[in-house]
Amino acid sequence: MPGTRTTGHFTFADWKEHPVGPDTTGARLAHASATNTFTGGVEAAGTLCEYSIVYLPDGTGTFTGMELLTGRIDGREGAFALEERGTFDADGTVRCVFEVVAGSGTGELTGLRGSGGFTARPGEKEVAYEFTYARE
Repeated sequence: MPGTRTTGHFTFADWKEHPVGPDTTGARLAHASATNTFTGGVEAAGTLCEYSIVYLPDGTGTFTGMELLTGRIDGREGAFALEERGTFDADGTVRCVFEVVAGSGTGELTGLRGSGGFTARPGEKEVAYEFTYARE
């Protein structure tokens, strides 16, 4: 997608996870909630994140999530939602791609569209992200 590329970092806090359904010897489901704080091109504190997670027997897994951000992108203020899809390795490395939910932008972010991603490694306090966006 042509647009403006921006980068920065985020930190996460308040990770709360609970199992969904029975604990079996195969795949298991979980639901998690967290808050993130973004700095850099995207500035947003205390975002709301909800994740559905599948843990596989080999220690890997996959997840989907929705995140609501209120703040600024390169100085423009408003709110928007992200749809997230990712995987994690047995060593805990997380790879995620995300996309702005169409029609979710408000304020100066009305008409926002965009996508990006990150790779988080175990023990990192800050995770680098990249985001390419445009406004309709």
